[in-house]
Amino acid sequence: MAIDRLSVASEMRALDAKDRDFYDSLTDEEKKKFSTFLMIRYGSSVNGIPELQQYYLQSTNLRLNKNFFDIKKAHDKLNWLAASTISPGMGNQNHQWLAAPKKAAANNKAEKFLVKMYPTMKAEDITLMANLNTAADIKKLAVDLGMTKEQIKKELG
Repeated sequence: MAIDRLSVASEMRALDAKDRDFYDSLTDEEKKKFSTFLMIRYGSSVNGIPELQQYYLQSTNLRLNKNFFDIKKAHDKLNWLAASTISPGMGNQNHQWLAAPKKAAANNKAEKFLVKMYPTMKAEDITLMANLNTAADIKKLAVDLGMTKEQIKKELG
């Protein structure tokens, strides 16, 4: 049975070993499947002492995340070479997946309206604002923002 060189475990072993030739050792078909994004997500997180976790995260941010979308597909080899500099050379680490934070869904009309009005506001702040204000306060805000009665009825009921 052949070893899957594109498995997370294989890639992270090569990353931790600073294997600069790993990308060149892949077949053309494997290179097409190689995901620098997945490599960054797994490479940035390890189990271990907090200082080691911090080191991997900061190294990944410094070396890979900064210009990732500028060079991601055209330069997978360059991304791999940069990734191979992340490890502090302390042997294989247990890398974990870091899921992107999910935005909380608004649970009522007032919250949905506030999310539209303040898209950069944190979900917990939207919930707090909706709870602190009455329905009349939210409708007054809509009027102050220049919304018509029809728009207000559609948005807030």
